[in-house]
Amino acid sequence: MRVALVTSPGTVEIRETPLPEMGEDDVLVRISACGLCTMEAKLYTGTMPVYPVAAGHEVSGRIERVGARAAALEDAPVVGDLVTLDLLTRCGACRSCRGGNSAVCASPQGGLLPDGSITMGAGLAEYVKVPAAHAWRVGDADPLHAAMGEPLACVVHSFGRAAFRPDDRVTVVGGGFMGRLHQLLAQHHQARTVTVVETDAARREAALAAGADHAVTPDEVTELPRADVVFVTIASAEAIATAFEAAADGARLVLFGGSHDAPEAALPGYEVHRRQLTVTGSYSQEPADWRTAAALLRSGVLAEGLAQLVTSRHELADVEKALAESSGSPAYRVFVEPR
Repeated sequence: MRVALVTSPGTVEIRETPLPEMGEDDVLVRISACGLCTMEAKLYTGTMPVYPVAAGHEVSGRIERVGARAAALEDAPVVGDLVTLDLLTRCGACRSCRGGNSAVCASPQGGLLPDGSITMGAGLAEYVKVPAAHAWRVGDADPLHAAMGEPLACVVHSFGRAAFRPDDRVTVVGGGFMGRLHQLLAQHHQARTVTVVETDAARREAALAAGADHAVTPDEVTELPRADVVFVTIASAEAIATAFEAAADGARLVLFGGSHDAPEAALPGYEVHRRQLTVTGSYSQEPADWRTAAALLRSGVLAEGLAQLVTSRHELADVEKALAESSGSPAYRVFVEPR
C-alpha cells in the first residue's frame, strides 16, 4: 500500500509498505478521507520536528477485513461499513486510564511502520489497521464529514468539560475550524446565543453566515451580554484574556486550544475567586465522546454546517500540495482522499 511520510520540513515522500498485519480484534480500513489539522501542519513546517513520520489522524474509511474475534461480537463493524476512526492509543493501565481520563493516557502515543518510520495516525495512506473498538459506524454520512469525527469528538468532550446546559449563552474565542465546530455544536444544543470572537473579518462574516448571533473583534466583546460558557480555541495569552472579559459571573471557561510553544497566560486569581469562575482545560476525547460524535454524523443533523468547513480536496499523490495549503493560507479543513 502507499503511505505518505514527512521526512523533513517541507519534504514528503510516498512509499510502498506492506498492509498492516491483522489481529483477531482488529479491522482493516480502506481510507476514504483524511483531514489535515494543526499537528500535520507543524510536522510539515518543522515546528514539530519528528521524522520520518506517517501523520494523519482525522480519518474515515470503509471496512475491508474484520478479525475473527471482532466479527463474532454484536454491533461490531462489518465489511463495507463506513466508519470514522479513533486513532488514539490508550494503554488502559495507567492512572489516567483507570480513572476514566484516557484522553490523557500516560503511555506514549504512536507506533512504527515496518521500515521503522514513526506513526502519528498514519492516515495519509491507502489503508490503516485499528482495534474494532476504535471504528465507529456513521451510516451513509459524507466520507469527508466522517473524517471530521475526531475533531468533533474533541468538541463533544469540550462541551462535557464545560458542563454546558441548553439556554446557556456561549462565546467562542476563535473562528477557525475548531471554533466553528464549537459554534455548530452550541447551535445544535440550543444555546441561547452564540458569539464568535475573531480578528479576521472574512471569518467573522462566515460565522454569521453559519448562524452565529454575533461575530465581533476582541475589542467589541464587552459591548455584548456576558457568556455563561466561553470556549477558547486559540492558544494565546490574548485569547485567554478576552475570554475573561467575555465571561459572566459564575461562568465556565474552557481552554480548548493548546500549543506547547504558546506564551504563558496570567490567571487573575482574585477575579476567579470573587466571580466564582470555573477555568478548565479540554484535551482530546474519550470513547463516550466518539459514541456521541458518530451518532451526530449518522443523523446528518450537522451535515450542512460541516459542508461549509471543507476547504479543498486532494489525491494522495498531491499530498505535499495539500500539506502546503493547510500550513499556509487560512483554511478550515484540507482533505486528502486516497484513490
